[in-house]
Amino acid sequence: MTTRHHLPVAHEHSIDGSLLSRTDGTRAGGCAEAEEDERLLQVGDIAKATGKTVRAIHHYEEVGLLRPHARSKGRYRLYDHAALTRVRWIGKLHDLGLSLSQIQQIVSTWESSSSAPGAMSRIRDVYQQKLEEVREQIAHLENLEHELVASLAYLDTCETCDPAELVAACTNCNLHDKSKAEPELVAGIRGGNGQCRQGSNHR
Repeated sequence: MTTRHHLPVAHEHSIDGSLLSRTDGTRAGGCAEAEEDERLLQVGDIAKATGKTVRAIHHYEEVGLLRPHARSKGRYRLYDHAALTRVRWIGKLHDLGLSLSQIQQIVSTWESSSSAPGAMSRIRDVYQQKLEEVREQIAHLENLEHELVASLAYLDTCETCDPAELVAACTNCNLHDKSKAEPELVAGIRGGNGQCRQGSNHR
């Protein structure tokens, strides 16, 4: 009599790798659910990945900005990976100067819009305004950068001054190029403190 050997039962997988069924046609539901649970994230995972506190993430849920995908058998909140995107999105809007109530309004307006183009148009208006504000901030910071560079170049010359020189001599220094305006970040150190500059008269 010939002995027959059976090969191990193979499993079919979906495109994303989740377990679908056995070759005998039975559904591997229990395994699929287990794998799905493994892919879900707890609140601590979200906090660690986004740099937010657990309390902040719970607060986002309380105000309707975040919803758990499911709950574990122990009743812990479980989130899908879209929750990571939502929390990072909230963080970026905070960085742009939007308050939590303003973010709530954006979400509420988007969800209540009657059409997709209308919803996205409202989002675009908010982003356009923030872009203009960011560009103004960049221009302001660039001006400060130039002022700092000029001030540091000016102060580099001060290192060649006689170490025994008194601070009062700074009001009439001959080491610097007189044809160039003194940076305000340097000039302001001496000005406006109630002390008269050398050569001025008390009144």
